[in-house]
Amino acid sequence: MFYLAGIFITFFLSVLLAGKKGKSEADKILTLWLLVIGFHLITFYLYLSGSYVKFPWFLGLELPLPLVHGPFLFLYTTALTQVRKIKTIGLLHFLPIAVTYILMIPFFLLTFDQKISVYQHNGVGYEWLTSSVFIAIVLSGVSYVILSFLKLRQHKFNIEKQFSNTARINLIWLRYLIYGTSVIWVVVIGGLGDSYIFATVVIYVFFIGYFGVKQVGIFSNAHSDNPKSEKETRLYIDTLQDDLKETTQSFAKPKYQRSSLTDEEAKKIHGQLYKLMVNEKLFKDPDINLGELANKVEVHSNTLSQVINSFENKTFYDYINGLRIDEFKALAADPGNSRYTLLSLAFECGFNSKTAFNRNFKKATGLSPSEYLNKLKINLA
Repeated sequence: MFYLAGIFITFFLSVLLAGKKGKSEADKILTLWLLVIGFHLITFYLYLSGSYVKFPWFLGLELPLPLVHGPFLFLYTTALTQVRKIKTIGLLHFLPIAVTYILMIPFFLLTFDQKISVYQHNGVGYEWLTSSVFIAIVLSGVSYVILSFLKLRQHKFNIEKQFSNTARINLIWLRYLIYGTSVIWVVVIGGLGDSYIFATVVIYVFFIGYFGVKQVGIFSNAHSDNPKSEKETRLYIDTLQDDLKETTQSFAKPKYQRSSLTDEEAKKIHGQLYKLMVNEKLFKDPDINLGELANKVEVHSNTLSQVINSFENKTFYDYINGLRIDEFKALAADPGNSRYTLLSLAFECGFNSKTAFNRNFKKATGLSPSEYLNKLKINLA
């Protein structure tokens, strides 16, 4: 019953995605991935229940299927973290599974009775194939999990180059998806057996369903009620394209090596930036991003990013949040603000969540906000 529930939920989620209006490339990849997971669970259920003898044409189809999950995870991660469409060359990720099916042609040419006999005798005569496929599965799983984590890490880095607050650009869904896949591969490598592996897969499907429904926009057409969040996402898509191209083209070269910006021009831009921050305190805007700030200074966002990196030795994200922390320190030290709470002052400085404030404050000072206030004997409401 447990496995049947997993099969039902898998196909139900794929139907939800298939019926979603305006599906993105990531939605299409996830839909196809869920269908493959559902089929994989069906083949295992037939094997576990002994019903495979009634459906011998399924035998062998499930053996290479684990090779497909790593590529699906990586392509889904790629589709969610880049603005460019995945090229057809991405299909090469599925080449190992195609090769495996070709190697299995002699098995597929067997009669139904011969196939059943092979299964009943634990793959006798095909030990070399099952051993080779298992090694390939382990290598594929580990490799693609690592590649997905690296892709997500690069995406986070690119976001921090563009935005001062990242809480609204939600990467939790994707991070959990990669973590869940990692757990499955740990069970596979641990050799706990097929029952444990597929039980973990079913739990993973439950997890996808729960968090996917909870995360707005994964399995539905619902949109965020926060217009600023949607504005931020659109600005992100517009500005990140140039940044991704620059990152790719300048691989293995010193940063800004080809920049035509002179030292005098850079100092002038930095001076303008400094005046804006002192006079207008733009960092107090929780939604300020690199593109908007560059428009204020009247330079390209890449140029402003270069100036911040060169003069402040920080990313845009760390630069803005550093100014917010300095502002918080100044406000907290003013006895006139003792009637305010710590969090209200943090929001006044431009932070939009307690978690972001605490994380950035400790990163900058080595102390939590409470520890810092206690050390200086500052009392807030």
